[in-house]
Amino acid sequence: MSKLFGYILSPVFYFFFGLTLCIFHPIQWICYRFFGYKAHKVSVDILNFFLTYCQIFLFNSVRFKNDYQLPTDRPIIFTANHQSMYDIPAMIWFLRKHSAKFISKIELTKGIPSISINLRLGGGANINRKDNKQAISEIINLGRRMKQNNWSTVIFPEGTRAKDGQVKTFQFGGIATLLKVVPNALVVPIAIENSWKIVRFGMFPLTTGLALKWTVLKPIEPEGKTANDITLEAETEIRKVLGQ
Repeated sequence: MSKLFGYILSPVFYFFFGLTLCIFHPIQWICYRFFGYKAHKVSVDILNFFLTYCQIFLFNSVRFKNDYQLPTDRPIIFTANHQSMYDIPAMIWFLRKHSAKFISKIELTKGIPSISINLRLGGGANINRKDNKQAISEIINLGRRMKQNNWSTVIFPEGTRAKDGQVKTFQFGGIATLLKVVPNALVVPIAIENSWKIVRFGMFPLTTGLALKWTVLKPIEPEGKTANDITLEAETEIRKVLGQ
């Protein structure tokens, strides 16, 4: 039944999702060009509010659970499992007060309305996966911006999306590189549930009637721990929430 409704509702979802991207593309440019970074960030936050709640057109619910008072006076490395591209808008919106940046493939910086311009102007790291030196340099520069501006970063240590929802082994390289630059950054795991099911049939039809959930887990203080230990701890806690 969910698949049947997907055939009906997916075009509606894609229309409003795409329309939102197109509308906010020039808005982002105007905000950045005439009013600077802060105005641009507000436009990106609002964009991702609408992208997040486009899920209502699929009758999917969105819940972001955070039982912790996360600090706003120090950088945070948010560490999450990765299930689909729909993981990201909610994280940008709900983590907006932490100015969360992303590490993205450099290929995404061109050709996608709203998303590409945000990746170019937003201050994240755009890496070339075929050029390890460039990737490390970009992450180091991101760490410096975190330190300078009190920004945070979202990392998906699996390195790719888990299309079946099964958590892949976390790689510690990205966290290790950032912690070398920002050693006082708090590491906060986030467990993402059911996002993969949206695209379990592919790009069409999308799945309807899902309960999408993001759960913020207990923060990890990096002091006295190796990056490998921190990454393993984050992975273990996320697996517990997902029952894996």
